[in-house]
Formats: sequence, structure tokens, C-alpha cells
Amino acid sequence: MAGNIAATKGNLIAMKKSLALAKNGYDLMDRKRNILIKEMMELVDKVKMLRGEIQEAYDTGYYLLQRANIYSGVINRIADEVPVETEIQLTYRSVMGVEVPEVIYEPKKDLPIPYGLDETNSHIDEAYLQFQKVKEITMVLAEVDNSVYRLANSISKTQKRANALKNIVIPRYEAQIRDISESLDEKEREEFSRMKVIKANKAKEDERKREARA
Repeated sequence: MAGNIAATKGNLIAMKKSLALAKNGYDLMDRKRNILIKEMMELVDKVKMLRGEIQEAYDTGYYLLQRANIYSGVINRIADEVPVETEIQLTYRSVMGVEVPEVIYEPKKDLPIPYGLDETNSHIDEAYLQFQKVKEITMVLAEVDNSVYRLANSISKTQKRANALKNIVIPRYEAQIRDISESLDEKEREEFSRMKVIKANKAKEDERKREARA
């Protein structure tokens, strides 16, 4: 049944417009979901690669750090001379309305090593350079990892909205249109039958009048 909606042609037109909007909304949601899934799957592959790279980079870094400690003793004082990185910037790009982060960092080449060379050796230099590499991979991994999380969250919300349109909203409008159409058709049949009766009665009345005049 059409519920509390009156079975009028105006309401039928309004319901058909609402149905068209709901179907268009579902198509947009479905397209958005597919684009987000494609974007996320590409990043998931990148995350897998980066996780392998960062694990290898950390393993190498800790090995070199251990070797530096063996050859130079505990190097905490030297590590304290390495400055905190302050050149990292964060911006965002939009993927179908989803804001995903982009880390902006330009590695500085040919910069002097930030600690004195008189009390160090090549083993410390190797460890320092390796952990510079770890830092750069970590930034990229953080960017991609966070992007995957944001995309997955948006995909879940988009899927719920698409399912609501497909399984609830669109069927409801279709049922309302069907019920209103059936009610209007019934009214038209009743009106047609009524008009036939009126026409038949009028014909009989006209016939009686002609007979009376004759």
C-alpha cells in the first residue's frame, strides 16, 4: 500500500522523481566505492612492499649500530648531536572527497654529518646514513598506511549508504509508485464504468423521450 501518501497524479510524479534521484545516488555511490577500492588496493600493494623494505632497513640499521657500538663504545653522546628533523611537512589530496595525507620531505644531499669526526669512525657513519634511510621509508609508510585506513573507512561508509539506497530506499519508492499507480488505475476504471453507466442511462432517457414525442 502507498501508506499515508494520497494516490494522486502529483504524488506519483513526485515519487518517480525521488526514485530517479535515489537510483542516480546509488550509481554515484557505486562508482565512488569502485574508485576508492581501486585506489586502496594499489596502496595496499605499496604498503606490503614498504613493510618489507622497512623491516630490512631496520635490521641493517641495528646491525650497523651494534657494530658501531662495538668499535666505538656506547655512542649516546654522538647520537645526541644528531638534530631532530624539522623539515617534514604534511598536506592532503582528495580522492573522491576523501582527504588522504601526503608527506612532503626533500632529502638534503651532500650535507655535512652533524657530529664531530675526530671521535667517530666509518662504522658510525654507516649506521647514521642507514637510519636516515629508515626515516625516509618510515615517512612514506606512514603516509600510505594512513591513506589506506582513511580509504577503507570511507569505502565502508559508502557501501552502507549504497546498500541503504539499493535495499531500502529504492524498493520503498518502487512500492509506493506501484501502489499509487494501481490506485489511480482503479479510480480510472471506476470512473470509466461510471461514465458508461451515465452514458447508457442518458441514451435510454433520450430513447424514451423520442418515443414519447412519436
